Amino acid sequence: MIVTEKTDMASAHRRLHSPNKKTQARALALIKAYKWNRAQQRYALENGKNQK
Repeated sequence: MIVTEKTDMASAHRRLHSPNKKTQARALALIKAYKWNRAQQRYALENGKNQK
């Protein structure tokens, strides 16, 4: 049985407090990717409005 890792923000924030460095790094990478994607979507929406 393969258990997949949860990739939601609540789980990532909880894993930041883990004593395991690899787990912390994975959680930080998830949070950074989420924030980057959110900023890119906002940027794309604003540029779409300005081009019209």
